[in-house]
Amino acid sequence: MNRRAERLAPVVDMALKAEREAARQLGLVQGQLVQAQRKLAELERYRLDYQQQWIRNGQQGVTGQWLINYQRFLSQLETAVEQQNRAVEWHQGAVDKARAAWQEKYARLEGLRKLVERYREEARLAADKYEQRQLDEFAQRLRPAPD
Repeated sequence: MNRRAERLAPVVDMALKAEREAARQLGLVQGQLVQAQRKLAELERYRLDYQQQWIRNGQQGVTGQWLINYQRFLSQLETAVEQQNRAVEWHQGAVDKARAAWQEKYARLEGLRKLVERYREEARLAADKYEQRQLDEFAQRLRPAPD
């Protein structure tokens, strides 16, 4: 390995650690988003069940107090759904930010890896040229001198 590539090794290691940490963070916030989405789906399913209960009970006749309680509870349920919608949106924003951060770290890491590979290739080509020159010189020395 050549010196330029060797000097970049610690930088590549740091970039790799940063990329892995960004990937870990992305996974974490994606999990939180999934949990928030599940909770929202659960609330929406509960709201639908409650509305269907209203239809069933409404067909049999209900009291005024039952209707007041139903409307109050449905209003609270709507508020909870709205709050959970906002939570899902917030978590989606966090996922988007974490994904952008990870993509930036990944691109930096890949750029560094390509640079190191280019340095290695340049060193290999230089070594090949040097070796070919050495062989050519050796071949010149082995030729018999013209009379």
